[in-house]
Amino acid sequence: MSDLLLTHEPVVRGAVFITILLVMAVWEVVARRRPQRIGRARRWPGNLLIVVLDTLAVRLVFPLAAVGAALVAAEQGRGLFNLVVVPGWLAIVASVVVLDLAIYFQHRLFHAVPWLWRLHRMHHADLEFDVTTGLRFHPLEILLSMGVKLAVVTVLGAPAVAVVLFEVLLNATSMFNHGNVRLPARIDRWLRLLVVTPDMHRVHHSIVREETDSNFGFNLPWWDRLFATYRDQPAAGHLGMTIGIEAFREARDLRLDRMLIQPFMKARPHGKPPRS
Repeated sequence: MSDLLLTHEPVVRGAVFITILLVMAVWEVVARRRPQRIGRARRWPGNLLIVVLDTLAVRLVFPLAAVGAALVAAEQGRGLFNLVVVPGWLAIVASVVVLDLAIYFQHRLFHAVPWLWRLHRMHHADLEFDVTTGLRFHPLEILLSMGVKLAVVTVLGAPAVAVVLFEVLLNATSMFNHGNVRLPARIDRWLRLLVVTPDMHRVHHSIVREETDSNFGFNLPWWDRLFATYRDQPAAGHLGMTIGIEAFREARDLRLDRMLIQPFMKARPHGKPPRS
């Protein structure tokens, strides 16, 4: 099974990506959580094209990517799980959990360090919150994130199959928890014990900075509770809250060219009237 997964990794990842994207897109129509002032036609082209650029950037700079790093570490006997004998299933589970913890702390770092925030704020500058927001990351942030994953994978000696599983899960849950979808409150309450739900992560995209600096998890929800960054609900409620950041609220900022240069732009004064 693991050999099959590794052999067909691009096909598996592509199939999961397209399936989750389509399912969430339909779900957002059937059971929408919030009305959207800015429609898909204006936002989705930039959000989807940035995925293409991110993929090309990773393939160009890191041709082997994280799975390749895992295979190299195994071949050279580097990393914890290549030095310590443990059951294969335990190495896989532990690697997925530790990689998720690393992404949690990376996310906090991108909020805490000003120059990293300039890269990450493009993700938060989306003026609506839906499945494509979970794909909207600046290529430079993606490259830095891949560098972090390569380091963690190498130190852990993570099995290659664990890396594939983690990346598939992370991509899938990122699209899920950014979905503009409605879940019954009771189901959401229980589900967020196992995975970050849309209502849990939407708080993180609030314009209120105290709420933006909470609920950092993308996949597993435990880290926010463990490290005291968990916030149950937005103060204004999910229908009353404002999505985005104060500095970039013009509709033209949703264009791909503006998204790419945003980290190098000076934040505009608050209260400046928007232009389309």
